Amino acid sequence: MKLILASKSPRRKEILSKFGFHFEVKVADFSELDFLGDPEKTAKENAFGKAKATFNACLDKDVIVIGSDTVVAIDGKILGKPKNKADAFNMLKNLSGKTHQVISGYALIGKNFEKVGFDKSLVTFNNLSDKLINEYVESGSPLDKAGAYGIQDDFPIVKNYQGSLYNVIGLPIEKISPVLNSILKTEN
Repeated sequence: MKLILASKSPRRKEILSKFGFHFEVKVADFSELDFLGDPEKTAKENAFGKAKATFNACLDKDVIVIGSDTVVAIDGKILGKPKNKADAFNMLKNLSGKTHQVISGYALIGKNFEKVGFDKSLVTFNNLSDKLINEYVESGSPLDKAGAYGIQDDFPIVKNYQGSLYNVIGLPIEKISPVLNSILKTEN
């Protein structure tokens, strides 16, 4: 059975590879949904939509498709990927010195099953100076990440976190791996 990652994210590819999974990357056309009332629902629905669209686009249905979506939430508001540098600056300024949630939804879809879930971590930022925020934004790294940051980036923005580091990076592998291993074991 073939494993397919429905994501172009280099971070998700890296996590899956690190955990020993062999997979292909295929991304179907799916427009992410905006805020659906709560961050968990939004992340799960987007992950499911990505996985389902990719599964439906596969001619060979003997596959398992992994979809994932990560959202950053603070004060009841979702921070998606920044539209531009000014938006990234404002997001980082808003997160400075505060604790926020990172929710990654996931969906595993195959011929005879669908599994959807999420993981949640808490991340606390250091108090960030405007100078540090500007340097980080100018590096270009925040522009393709939910909440305008990557915990793995080489900037001193994160004070600490609670929960899964991989969830914060974008793929809740601790939740996905046991399910995949169970399915793949059953198939062999």
